Amino acid sequence: MVQSINTKVDLVMNGTSHSGISQYGKIMIGDKGFEFFNDRDARKFIQIPWEEVDYIIASILFKGKWIPRYAIQTKRNGTFSFSSKDPKRVLRTIREYVESKNMVQSLSFFQVIKHGFKSTLKKKK
Repeated sequence: MVQSINTKVDLVMNGTSHSGISQYGKIMIGDKGFEFFNDRDARKFIQIPWEEVDYIIASILFKGKWIPRYAIQTKRNGTFSFSSKDPKRVLRTIREYVESKNMVQSLSFFQVIKHGFKSTLKKKK
């Protein structure tokens, strides 16, 4: 059985981890970190302490009406992508532990296209 890193739990919610093949499980946010536990296999879990979190990246569509996914970028282990039933509630709970300057919005589709177009023009010159 996996031992939780949290001593006090603020939020438990159903969620999906998008690391490779999508895995369904529970997202747990507490005083020590962010945790994801797989429903089917107890050995598949993700535990991220708040000290290790570099950025929280939210994919925002329709002017904040819909947040399909959010990602946690760590200092050493890369980026973990998640989704849940109520992502606004999850992000508000995370905001209590992560500074607001470390919570950013991902680039939109058109911003990515514009950035790619500009970089190809720079390469040609």
